[in-house]
Amino acid sequence: MNNDAVQAPAEVLDPQECWNLLRSVRVGRLAVWLGDRPDIFPINYTVDHGTVVFRTGTGTKLDAALSEFPVAMEVDGVNEDTGVAWSVVLHGKAVPLKAPEDVVDSFALPLFPWQAGRKDHFVRIPADSISGRRFTVTAPLTWWTPYSGIKPSSVE
Repeated sequence: MNNDAVQAPAEVLDPQECWNLLRSVRVGRLAVWLGDRPDIFPINYTVDHGTVVFRTGTGTKLDAALSEFPVAMEVDGVNEDTGVAWSVVLHGKAVPLKAPEDVVDSFALPLFPWQAGRKDHFVRIPADSISGRRFTVTAPLTWWTPYSGIKPSSVE
């Protein structure tokens, strides 16, 4: 690794900036505990009153999200012109929208799943915590070593 490269430290984002960034993207990754291991699912989501809401069908993702364990959600982005990237992580306990007024209100949210099929379940994740970082993407050559590009021997 090239230790001569100087990289600016990551900027820690305040919660309001994290929410603003979450509003700028519509796809994230939902991390859940599934049986005896973690799992990750892509979700289309929207921000609604300091929470994240997504819709899904019946199945593994819904069951895991609504289990006894809290979930995590990660969203990130990069500005290709400036080379500045960001990442936001939210933690919370997912809850189903079941009250009639909540379900009716959810239909007005801009939730547009990419995959066809029944997506009858609306899930809300109130944030127990939210954190984020902004940083400059490191040039690939920063990670070059004298051994980069060497082909493994035929014994491997």
